[in-house]
Amino acid sequence: MGVKGSEITYARLLEANNLIRTAGEETYFLGVTRTVQESKFFPVSAYIMLGYLNAFYRYPPLLRKISAVMSPEDLADRIRNSNSKIQSMGTNWCMINFYLLGREMMIDMGLVRPQDAVEDVIFVLDFWRRYQLAWRRDSGHITNKEAGHRSQVLPERRIQVYHADMFPCEEGDALHGATDRFLAAVSQYAVLVACESRVCMTNHGPYNLGQDRELLVRDFFDLAEGDLPWLDGVAGDVPFSRLTVPTAVRNTHFNIVDDWGSFDSKPEYRAANICAVGLYTSDELTETQVPIGMGSAEELTATFDRYTEIFKDATKKLWESLAGYSREQLIDAGALTYYSIIKDFAHVAGCYEASDWMEIDERADRFRPFMNDEYGNELLGALFVPLSLSSQQFSAYEMMPHSNLPKRNYSPIPYSILSDGDYAPTVGDELGRGVTYLAAKVDRYRTTQGTMTQDELNERVRQFTPKLCTERYRYLDDAWVKYNYDSPLADELYRIEQSDSRNLKDRGAGLDRDDVEALSNLQHRSR
Repeated sequence: MGVKGSEITYARLLEANNLIRTAGEETYFLGVTRTVQESKFFPVSAYIMLGYLNAFYRYPPLLRKISAVMSPEDLADRIRNSNSKIQSMGTNWCMINFYLLGREMMIDMGLVRPQDAVEDVIFVLDFWRRYQLAWRRDSGHITNKEAGHRSQVLPERRIQVYHADMFPCEEGDALHGATDRFLAAVSQYAVLVACESRVCMTNHGPYNLGQDRELLVRDFFDLAEGDLPWLDGVAGDVPFSRLTVPTAVRNTHFNIVDDWGSFDSKPEYRAANICAVGLYTSDELTETQVPIGMGSAEELTATFDRYTEIFKDATKKLWESLAGYSREQLIDAGALTYYSIIKDFAHVAGCYEASDWMEIDERADRFRPFMNDEYGNELLGALFVPLSLSSQQFSAYEMMPHSNLPKRNYSPIPYSILSDGDYAPTVGDELGRGVTYLAAKVDRYRTTQGTMTQDELNERVRQFTPKLCTERYRYLDDAWVKYNYDSPLADELYRIEQSDSRNLKDRGAGLDRDDVEALSNLQHRSR
């Protein structure tokens, strides 16, 4: 699937530059509408910069390795019914922008020209575009920005299961209190796992449940012992690596759910307005989402309380472990957290190798001496909002969206390479030697099917195909269901999704939102 010099066409360059420009404009919007919080423990800006450089050098060969096993479209369809880091924020914004930010740093330092690594740039952007189009096929939008800053990515059949099986709660009752405590504990833990960043959790939605209620789905990743070396011996009691928490919120409209997974609402979001909740896990070895503690409201309350204590204990252990880290180890952990946000592509393809994703490429590591706090803070700020790098300045006649300034986040590829051939094609087809100051990764990976070694996990994934991703069901999207809901095949499709549902099991297709409401515990509560 690689792009070679003979395949660099005018059409490909036009498409690549379009993606470069639109990605840059959304990056500016996201940056200028955020506040900045500085960690007093992690050298965040320094590790972010090193993570971007690692992405620039390592994404092209690793994505080529993955695409040799599984196409972007196949990857998207395989994870449609599970929780994965390559959904929402991980690919909407992080994948191509981490790569492009690393590229822009290199251009501004004069180490590469805008036309260099052109085969890599085209390949990475094309991989991303194809994946996004397939993953977001029901919405028809390639990003949340394109969808008006909404992240409505789930098929109807999955939303119906959430809707039917969530348990109602209200401020002051046992389930609401347990939910509030659990979300606080798992969020605090996920932020620390991600080295005081948010890349181990995200949100998508909203989905309209009717009766002035909207569904916001919260996903958490990399919670248990698995890919991240700093969780070895710390997260042994965490039962699942990925959790999904669908939350229904009353009298609150989520007018923005952006490509960073952040949201804005009218009126302002309040936990007190959560009126229903559920809990699920899933990974590359599950047919679809698996309910946890969803037998009754009392069971879910007890599950949330138990998990709250587990995450509090894991947070304490992780702080104690990280307190003994050197600055270089903290930088490595943060940089690898950022850079490896797309590592689940390799898990889905069954070709994950820890050395691919948990090491700094020696070419990126050359810049480590620059990464003091002062330089890291200045460079990160310059890249995102002031756009003060020399490479980001353009004609004085130009007016950038959101600022009206003559600037661009990212340098486009010059079309002149089509006539003069003056470009370096790639950073290389092979990874550079890996560098890390972290302890060696323990070969132990927690999954929904138990704990496995890396090789065992890869083999299990290669041997497993979810039913919903088989040829019989793969292409049956919501548009097909609209006109075939009364067919036996549509019933089969929905029954697979409903297999573990408490209230919809074997109901099949043909239910509308009101039908689901009538079958749900939400309706039972209102009675």
